[in-house]
Amino acid sequence: MKVYSVYIGVLLALAGASCSGSDDEAAKMVQYKGPEAVTKDLVTIYSDSAKTVLKMTSPLEQKMQNGDILYPKGLFITFYEEGKPSSMVSSKYGKYDQSKDQYFVRNNVVVKNIIKKEKLNTEELYWDKKKRIIFTDKFVRITSEKEVATGHGLTANEDFSDYQIKNFSGSFTLQQ
Repeated sequence: MKVYSVYIGVLLALAGASCSGSDDEAAKMVQYKGPEAVTKDLVTIYSDSAKTVLKMTSPLEQKMQNGDILYPKGLFITFYEEGKPSSMVSSKYGKYDQSKDQYFVRNNVVVKNIIKKEKLNTEELYWDKKKRIIFTDKFVRITSEKEVATGHGLTANEDFSDYQIKNFSGSFTLQQ
């Protein structure tokens, strides 16, 4: 019995000594920084009073641990008014920043106002959901049926029905 007590005491001492400080090291080694959830072929529909307000699609969505959402293969958003598409946004990359409640899209960003038949082309665009505006400081090109306007920077309401170019650089009329 005395021998077993010594063996048990030695084993406990070795186990205690081998574990000291390893909790911190193990925690540092296993911190995962990638997505906590991945969705392929995403389709999200937002509605108000049983009417579609917004439809968002993406080939790949990655939800991160901090609440941010990445759309590394692009993002396509359609806004609706009275059940009909009113404007669309497409890009090759997108990100939702949860702390700001704001979307960011980049790489070949195109915004179309279907009703006014206008199209915005830029490389980066932000959508502030709370303020219901879109904005950028990058080069913009707006094409309508009659003219093309260019500049740097833009602020618009989220459906792109009203906008202001910050640093207007020029426009030209399209021939019919």
